[in-house]
Amino acid sequence: MSTITGYPQAAINSKSSLFSSIRVIIETAFYGNNVQVIEHLAQAYQLAANSPGTIVTDLAVSHTEELKLPKDSKVLVFNDGEIVGRTAAARRVIGEPEINQVKYEKILREAIYQSRTRQFYHGEVIVGLDQEFSVKAHVLIPEGFENNLYSYLLNFQALTAEIENEYQHSQTYHEGDLYIFADPEWQNPAFPDGLVLIDAVHNVAAVLGLRYFGELKKATLTLAWALANRNGFIACHGGLKQYQFPSHHYTMAVFGLSGSGKSTITLAKRADDVVTVLHDDAFVISKTKGSTTALEPAYFDKTQDYASDDPTIASFLTCQNVGVTLNDSGKKVLVTEDIRNGNGRAIKSRFVTPNRVDHLDDKIDAVFWIMKDDVFPPVVKMNDPILAAIFGATLATKRSSAENIRNQEEVDQLVFVPYANPFRVYPLAEDYQAFKELFEQQNTDCYILNTGFFDQKKITPEITLKSVEAIAKKQVQFLPLGKLTELSYLPIAGFSERFNEVTYQERLYQRLSSRNQFLQEQAELLGGYHELPAEATEYLERLLKKLKK
Repeated sequence: MSTITGYPQAAINSKSSLFSSIRVIIETAFYGNNVQVIEHLAQAYQLAANSPGTIVTDLAVSHTEELKLPKDSKVLVFNDGEIVGRTAAARRVIGEPEINQVKYEKILREAIYQSRTRQFYHGEVIVGLDQEFSVKAHVLIPEGFENNLYSYLLNFQALTAEIENEYQHSQTYHEGDLYIFADPEWQNPAFPDGLVLIDAVHNVAAVLGLRYFGELKKATLTLAWALANRNGFIACHGGLKQYQFPSHHYTMAVFGLSGSGKSTITLAKRADDVVTVLHDDAFVISKTKGSTTALEPAYFDKTQDYASDDPTIASFLTCQNVGVTLNDSGKKVLVTEDIRNGNGRAIKSRFVTPNRVDHLDDKIDAVFWIMKDDVFPPVVKMNDPILAAIFGATLATKRSSAENIRNQEEVDQLVFVPYANPFRVYPLAEDYQAFKELFEQQNTDCYILNTGFFDQKKITPEITLKSVEAIAKKQVQFLPLGKLTELSYLPIAGFSERFNEVTYQERLYQRLSSRNQFLQEQAELLGGYHELPAEATEYLERLLKKLKK
């Protein structure tokens, strides 16, 4: 088994690296007499279907036998209130500079004490779908939020006797199970945005005052990614698929925030393509083997691109923050496309993807950083491992409706999100070094995909997908990007190639300067917690000098 559920009596002491005050406070709550353990997924379905506010649609769930659900299961809809996205401002990470652990211990103890008179449900899942990487996670959710519990068990791998047996034979790590305590009804005037408290070193989290299901999913992945990083894996907030051509296989990973096109690129295929999909959101890469493992069986995806008659809806299991209406037969059906509100979501089963796999032994041929940085043409290749890692650390994109942002002016601003992972809870330099070694030692190529605008022209999904497939088929030729031979671009009809013109060189200079400034600012924040090796800024400064000549 990967993590430790029960401890030898002699190991339960203050000197054990497995315990901290935060961990003990959270785990202890799971054993209260107000806690009911959920024995199987069908039980969670019935609780969710009967929960106040649930809409039981007339849409049948497919593959119920494989999913261990009742045969007559329907797609369940549950809608939140004002907040329909993740709230980054709520996150506090124990161990980061300026975070007072004693302060949060008190807040957490009081939050759990105040919750004692309410019924809670304890669910168990597996995160990581191969014996190479597999961890057990426990979630505690109060009565009234049964839909979040049910969606959680669907999103990750709910425990069955068969799954438990496989887990017991998986790679063992000296780590405790993951524990997540959730109380969406918690209130504290000092935390108007709620509080997501993470103790990643000890594999626990508390999600307080937040209803949105995505907070539970990402808190769990935050812990799993941190555990993976400590144990020889690269944590990846991205998608991975493999083209299987007659002449060769091509394995590619794409990294981007929600709304960047990550899922579209990962899941898309032409009719005559043979494509294997690992996942579109969360996986890990073995640093020694180069193999990859998906963390979740299901998909938590936006519904904005699915019309009410889209065949993909047949794979929906639950929906959050979407509308419901009656069709001409009087059946309750979905109103999607974000008509009700932004960031409508659905848990989709693994069966939406033909040739879905949980693990690939093949090494990754290429990494694609998805950006919405209008200084770049649709596809750019990086010809140096250091530069490839730098661009990952300065991945530029725009915010989306998946995030709860109070200042709407920030939505259209270009922001840097290193490796498209705002959920990192360890120093940035560790990801930088891991990806740099991936490019150096495993000969993995690296590209930028601009899915925004270039030359004030929209880069459509069709352009991006055709380009990616041509790269996978090895039917492309790249040209130097002006003065910078370290970068090259893929010529695409309809987009200008005036990369040697002074105006373009000035724009590129400014955007690289912004990246250099961002890295310097990161080095100054939190006492240097996210400082990169000096080689990163030195490399960018050399490029800037070349552009100035």
